[in-house]
Amino acid sequence: MRTWFITGGTPGGFGMAYAEAALEAGDRVVLTARRTEPLRAWAEANPDSVLVVPLDVTDPAQVEEAVAAAEARFGGIDVLVNNAGRGWVGSVEGMPGAAVRDLFELNFFAVLTVTRAVLPGMRARGTGWIVNMSSAAGLRGVPGFGYYAAAKHAIEGLTATLREEVAGLGIRVLAVEPGAFRTRAYAGFAGEPVREPIADYAPLLEGVRAAMIAQDGRQPGDPRRGVRAVLAAMRQDPPPHRLVLGADAFDAVTGTLEAALADIRANETLSRGADHPRTGAASSPAQRPRT
Repeated sequence: MRTWFITGGTPGGFGMAYAEAALEAGDRVVLTARRTEPLRAWAEANPDSVLVVPLDVTDPAQVEEAVAAAEARFGGIDVLVNNAGRGWVGSVEGMPGAAVRDLFELNFFAVLTVTRAVLPGMRARGTGWIVNMSSAAGLRGVPGFGYYAAAKHAIEGLTATLREEVAGLGIRVLAVEPGAFRTRAYAGFAGEPVREPIADYAPLLEGVRAAMIAQDGRQPGDPRRGVRAVLAAMRQDPPPHRLVLGADAFDAVTGTLEAALADIRANETLSRGADHPRTGAASSPAQRPRT
């Protein structure tokens, strides 16, 4: 029986899908959210295996308290799912600096804070899983969501490095990159007008926002099926380093990476030519001393 610690437990999202899958497997769940009232009935239906904890993941003191509560109730955390996060529309040039910092606080620094709070217990037990919910935007650029993509790219780099650092300690790390999934994340765009200070970008951003609103409720991805895919990946030996979720996301990500690799290889000569000449290597005619 494992204990899961899941952030971003909004009903109808990935957090709840993870929680329900864990319960179905006979595991225990610590589910966190800013607002826990919508989770009360669900928690009361599973009193012995569920702990719901109010948590603002951007508050380090609350994170420490939530992790301590989880460890006190169930003895330790075996699986951490860093799921909390959201994105909002804005141009790279025009998004206000305060909004950029808020976005990174939620989508990157909060992940770091929660991970660092959970790792000591995992290291002490010599086992654990960390699942970082990234995004297809973490592997490609998305106009209108530049800073969200940047934060998710940062999650990808953090996850790759952490995976290497804790591999010898019995801890495994997985990055998950969903595409468009049918969660409540899209609904918020209807109530958030574009606040772009630079008029040149306004048409692009209005189009992005309209597309998000139009797609709400029609996204191809199913969170429950997505979570089942993640659990199946965790059971593989060896497990994958990352898992892209959704057919559209898979096509977009693989197309982006293949194009990037082709672009890099097309300039191989320039790349290799930036090194100091190798000692003892044959010099070109122009480099040979005249006799």
